[in-house]
Amino acid sequence: MIQTYISRKAQLHNCTVFEGAIILGNTEVNEGTMIFPYVVIGFPTRAKLKNAMVTFSASNIEITELDSLSNGSRLGKNNIIRSSSILYEEVELGDNVELGHHVMIREQTRIGENTLVGSGTIIDGKCIIGKNVSIQSGVYIPTGTVIGNNVFLGPRVVITNDKYPASKRLVATVIEDNAVVGANAVLIAGVRVGEGAVIGAGSVVTRDVPPYKVVYGIPARVVSDREEYERKKKEYERGT
Repeated sequence: MIQTYISRKAQLHNCTVFEGAIILGNTEVNEGTMIFPYVVIGFPTRAKLKNAMVTFSASNIEITELDSLSNGSRLGKNNIIRSSSILYEEVELGDNVELGHHVMIREQTRIGENTLVGSGTIIDGKCIIGKNVSIQSGVYIPTGTVIGNNVFLGPRVVITNDKYPASKRLVATVIEDNAVVGANAVLIAGVRVGEGAVIGAGSVVTRDVPPYKVVYGIPARVVSDREEYERKKKEYERGT
């Protein structure tokens, strides 16, 4: 069994850390947060690891050496970090953030309060994610993505940041407040999804989506507006 490791530099404030968790660097964990077994907080960046393999001249880097590399992360109050999730260094989670199992969040990502991140999701670093966001299982969010408040991302949504892979130019994809993205949708690099827009399941979004419009298809086209979507949603909820 993996032993628990908590850095001497870490600041833990009335939180719960289960056996087998690893907390590196000057990580701060605030009141009420629960960190389950086999979670790693503050994992060093790829660049640091590559340099460390040369510096330490060893095939197996010790946990104390990883600790020395890490700048740590900051977790707010009442977070739930489920088993086998990995947070790289310089990740910031607001209060009441909840992660599923096997979530990976890479460095310099900021996530706002009351956001849910489903199991198997990958957030590939330097991302900004707002408050009250619901990210379902298996979503891929690449480097530089910006997601507003109150956004819903359905299962297996894929966001991209490279129009001509593998190029040397990455461009940010932006999803504005209150947008809804259905399951298995693909967002091509650089698109902007307007406030309150809806993207139908399985769509491929190749151009900007206007605010409060519903798009669907391959490539996605405007099919209605948010008002009609909400009307149909209410009918569906009533079973009519």
